[in-house]
Amino acid sequence: MKMPLDKLTTHANSYAAAHGLQVQVKQNTSPASSSASASYQCAPISLLPNAFPYSAFQNAQTLAPDFNILVDRISRDGEFLTKTLGGEHGVISKDEYTRKLLELYTDIYMNGDNNDENSKKKPNFAKEADVLGIHRSDYMLHPLMGESGEEVGYGLKQVELNTIAASFAGLATNVAGLHKMLTERFAFELKEWLETNRKIVMGSEYTPSPDVVEGVPTNPALVNLPKAMSVAHLHYKSRFATATTTSDCREERPPEVILFVVQEGETNTVDQRMLEFQLWNNHQIPVVRMSLTKAKSQLQLDEETGALYILPDVSADGSYGSVPLKSEVSIVYFRAGYAPTDYPDGYDGIEWQSRELIERSRATKCPQLGYHLAGTKKVQQELARPGVLERFFERDGNKSDLKVFSDNVDLKRMRDAFAGLYSLGEDAVKEDFEAVKEAISGNEGQYVLKPQREGGGYNYYGEKLANKLRENVTLKDDGSLTLGEDLAEFILMQRLSPPKQRAILLRGGLVEGTGDSISELGCFGTIVRSHDGKILRNEYAGFLLRTKFSNVDEGGVASGFATLSSPYLC
Repeated sequence: MKMPLDKLTTHANSYAAAHGLQVQVKQNTSPASSSASASYQCAPISLLPNAFPYSAFQNAQTLAPDFNILVDRISRDGEFLTKTLGGEHGVISKDEYTRKLLELYTDIYMNGDNNDENSKKKPNFAKEADVLGIHRSDYMLHPLMGESGEEVGYGLKQVELNTIAASFAGLATNVAGLHKMLTERFAFELKEWLETNRKIVMGSEYTPSPDVVEGVPTNPALVNLPKAMSVAHLHYKSRFATATTTSDCREERPPEVILFVVQEGETNTVDQRMLEFQLWNNHQIPVVRMSLTKAKSQLQLDEETGALYILPDVSADGSYGSVPLKSEVSIVYFRAGYAPTDYPDGYDGIEWQSRELIERSRATKCPQLGYHLAGTKKVQQELARPGVLERFFERDGNKSDLKVFSDNVDLKRMRDAFAGLYSLGEDAVKEDFEAVKEAISGNEGQYVLKPQREGGGYNYYGEKLANKLRENVTLKDDGSLTLGEDLAEFILMQRLSPPKQRAILLRGGLVEGTGDSISELGCFGTIVRSHDGKILRNEYAGFLLRTKFSNVDEGGVASGFATLSSPYLC
């Protein structure tokens, strides 16, 4: 039966408008002047969901709390972070941005506190702060191999673990709603399309299992992320509930707010606003939005208590981020700060000064610097080495049991999710050199070259990857390799091979094209940890599926490479 494309596209655009499945149209004007006249269009979406194995989806859900615990453990291991990212010829020798992050982390979390005689003069309350993590572990399906070398279906392999500005929880929730509506409302018209993609993923002999409820699952991200923020917010209030006191007078305590650190000129505002509105509607917690640039003049640290305040800013033009009253910040939620471009004043400039001021306060950070550094590609690569993952879960010196060391964490499941990851730094070993040699010997299509960056658009593929390596590798007469110092900021990763499904992609509400596509599943996890190490909340929090045409290398939605989609479980 012919696909009713026009009807489906009309329904999709109408649903997007009715449910806020939109992005802001970028304008060539200042944020202040454009805020009142902003316009919106349908977010980049796949018109229909993509087939996805139910077992793999469950696996991703199960892994979310385990990776949350791992990030928390890494964040508190300064020796590991310094050894992994530092060194004379390590990542920080070539990556100034990561160097700055590690420098601040070392100064604030490893060089003492206010009670330490050797600490620096700047006030430091970071160790008194709780921690909130909103993470997204991204996976691709990759062929599973049987004992005889044959493919026996698909399993999960981790692409990356995002620990800062893990976005699209709001839009992903609504695109799941759209796909659920379309597949149920037009079930007869879409039957052939859905069955074709199911068989591509599950095999031609696939028959539905009675234990599997096929279809698009409900996405809880827009409930669970604000709920984790609320837990952290209320715990902050309970810890610092005493009103400010001077002599015999009690001053009224400023209202607590959550600070969203955002980019100036941001176009993904709808996704962020959905979280903001949920925080108010369900938890009565107000949000203030502010860039790192503006934070320099509007944030104030109480050097006696560590409280972080937003100073009143009642501007005549009503510019965004203004607040009428002095407010105390309970949580700082970073939706910016993950790339050097978010610090336009340079490495000694006002944006980095704002980041440091925030980090030294008692406010709960999402993420704090340790969580941020735990999400770097180099840390991901190091965790894949034998024994490194396991060291974070050792208990009572027991190193023999791979399955469960502590906290009911299934380490085998975690390790099975790792893709092939290879170092290009001074710590490279035999397996790393062999991967490089293969990549420059005609098999560059089996690898991806990744720097320590977030946001999409930075990776090397194919011939560009091979050329980058050849420019920085010396092949000796005995066949051995010497890696150039400029490769230290990169890792080499196995390129995954997800199934190619048919897809119709929309951009700006218009059909961009129809063709083979591949998808990447993101699984949200939230964790709230108190300053004294107690885990207050740790759970799977929702999902995101991104789909792109199979001939496109990069995968970011905001960067224009991919679209938002949903899994159709089977």
